[in-house]
Amino acid sequence: MGRMKGVSEGLIIGITVGVVIGVLLAVGILLCFRYRRSRAQIRSSSSRRASTVPIRTNGVNACAMLSNSTTGQESPRELDDRASVLWIEGPGRKSMISASGIPKYLYKELQKATSNFTTLLGQGAFGPVYKADMSSGEILAVKMLSNNSKQGEKEFHNEVLLLGRLHHRNLVNLVGYCADKGQHMLLYAYMPNGSLASHLYGENSAPLKWDLRVNIALDVARGLEYLHDGAVPPVIHRDIKSPNILLDQSMQARVADFGLSREEMVTRNGANIRGTYGYLDPEYVSTRSFTKKSDVYSYGVLLFELIAGRNPQQGLMEYVELAAINADGKTGWEEIADSRLEGTFDVEELNDMAAVAYRCVSRVSRKRPAMRDVAQALTRVLKHSRSRKHHSKRHPQARTDDESVDLEGSEVQSSFSGLQREESVGSVNDLPDV
Repeated sequence: MGRMKGVSEGLIIGITVGVVIGVLLAVGILLCFRYRRSRAQIRSSSSRRASTVPIRTNGVNACAMLSNSTTGQESPRELDDRASVLWIEGPGRKSMISASGIPKYLYKELQKATSNFTTLLGQGAFGPVYKADMSSGEILAVKMLSNNSKQGEKEFHNEVLLLGRLHHRNLVNLVGYCADKGQHMLLYAYMPNGSLASHLYGENSAPLKWDLRVNIALDVARGLEYLHDGAVPPVIHRDIKSPNILLDQSMQARVADFGLSREEMVTRNGANIRGTYGYLDPEYVSTRSFTKKSDVYSYGVLLFELIAGRNPQQGLMEYVELAAINADGKTGWEEIADSRLEGTFDVEELNDMAAVAYRCVSRVSRKRPAMRDVAQALTRVLKHSRSRKHHSKRHPQARTDDESVDLEGSEVQSSFSGLQREESVGSVNDLPDV
């Protein structure tokens, strides 16, 4: 009897211990599952945040701020939350598109809005762009993926996924897409003032005033700063050029055409050189490694393009290198100023802007500033110039060395050294070269 009793007690203890262990394991698994789920939600939420005021919030009924296009409720469209989105392979990508909340338009609707695709606005590497007068009264720009385009279906997928989560006042606002009847199209808010290139080189366009050029330079810098430092994960544009800078109704600049974009976390080495001749980072050409600093180089070329009004594909950088021989790095750049300006520009402002640009186009990528520092430097240049003009009549005074934009020293110095803005902090040389 004692032996049987001992066995029974051992059995009961064993069962009890087993049940306790089972409960603990179940609780552990539940906690682990809830933790991973919360982490996924945090990552999803962080990938949508913007570093500045968003162009629009996510969702079909969200309004497009800072744009002349608003979403009309009568415009027939579908959410891409159904299994009909077959051009994106795999359930993972389908869910990403669906999560972005980007409206889907029908081919026949866009065919009617573009008068059977006859309202051509321009032609890019991606394909033709058409003006669409929607039945709701809104005006959109429709970019169609051409069959013989250098960019392909992967770039289309990439652009939809990227723009679906990138929201900033200096990026072009994606308002929808179409994947119907074998056609792939992207729909953007219409930019009535066209591209920067059309204003710099259009025969019938009045020359851009100097103050507007400086503002455009700062707009583009802020857009790129957001892509590099505000987006999660960071995004490299890969094709910064004047045709990809669009101007809205208030002449605010927005970075467009993400067809060549790559998230920084993706492998950057590739066999083929991608981008546009004249804007390509020489280090990228030799190493096939495209980084944020490659975007910085292209942006530096764009700055010189704004200053000189000369096409990078027609010897702009050779022109700049000749001017650099006579310039001391900070002054003397006015000799390359666009002749169409007829001398109506601020010489000190031009020299400061050119000094920033020259640092951006350094042939050694680690010597180039980050876009955050570039945006901060240009902000200070603009603030200093406005302050100097405001006080010049009552307090005539020569500019001192402490007020200059020092790109050779350790930081950008100015009377506005304490100024900070939401989009970026620091100066052109605050961060170590990387």
